[in-house]
Amino acid sequence: MEIEIGSRSFSEGEMIPSKFTCDGANISPQLNWNCSVEGVKTFTIIVEDPDASSGNFIHWIVYNIPSRVNSLMENSTPSKNIPDEVLMGTNDFGRIGYGGPCPPSGTHRYYFRIYGLNTAVHLDSGATRKEVLKKMEGHIIARGELMGKYGKGRI
Repeated sequence: MEIEIGSRSFSEGEMIPSKFTCDGANISPQLNWNCSVEGVKTFTIIVEDPDASSGNFIHWIVYNIPSRVNSLMENSTPSKNIPDEVLMGTNDFGRIGYGGPCPPSGTHRYYFRIYGLNTAVHLDSGATRKEVLKKMEGHIIARGELMGKYGKGRI
């Protein structure tokens, strides 16, 4: 992985605090990253739950993060705590922005994947994962991943 991604909110492979889930305030965690790959113009972050019974469930899509930015604040929303040019997509809850972990049972894994692109994603706010991935094709020059876990009543 060419991008080191981490969080002050939780550590790699650890439980995500309930504050960042549907059992708590349901706000996005703080994220930070380091990328030294030349040519990265923007970053995209996609948060996925591969353990969902319906298949891969999308919790958050953030795109057009300028290369000068190396973190997202806690509680980043489409209108708060992000630079103006950053856009958010539609998650599988049907909303634009963050939707925290909310497994019906068991402990699920949540992958915070970051992609370094050599271009911007030319889409409006509210794009789906499929639309964003299509625009990213052939433009990913770096990537990284942070995984946290959550299960109802665990934290």
